[in-house]
Amino acid sequence: MDIEQLVPQLRTTDLDRAIHFFTKKLGFALAFKYQGFYAGVSTGTRMIHLKRVDDPDPGIDFVRHGQHLHVYISVRDIHAAFRQVQEAGVTVVEGISERPWGTTEFVIEDPDGHTIYFGSDGQDPRSQSSVR
Repeated sequence: MDIEQLVPQLRTTDLDRAIHFFTKKLGFALAFKYQGFYAGVSTGTRMIHLKRVDDPDPGIDFVRHGQHLHVYISVRDIHAAFRQVQEAGVTVVEGISERPWGTTEFVIEDPDGHTIYFGSDGQDPRSQSSVR
């Protein structure tokens, strides 16, 4: 099996609000919008699908109270990503912390309550030297 991409789908009760959150707050681009109930937001080759539904995602409380996640986003510079979400006024659930398994992470919620983790391998890119 040669998987080229995985695309999570998040349910939202307000598609335009979800699109705004991902594009204006997190820096994704609107890849497509279909008939007012479905959309894709992307950054580079990475994509998240958004689907408008009438009722809130029933997994929100389960994920929130069980310290689970809806989406995990790996970033190169965790500190820059954290500054971006703070400056954008995003709800931060948990600030930056070092995890025992070797990653550095923080946790946010989108307007629908989805838990989104951001993480890096714990190496600060500002301290890495480049070989030329």
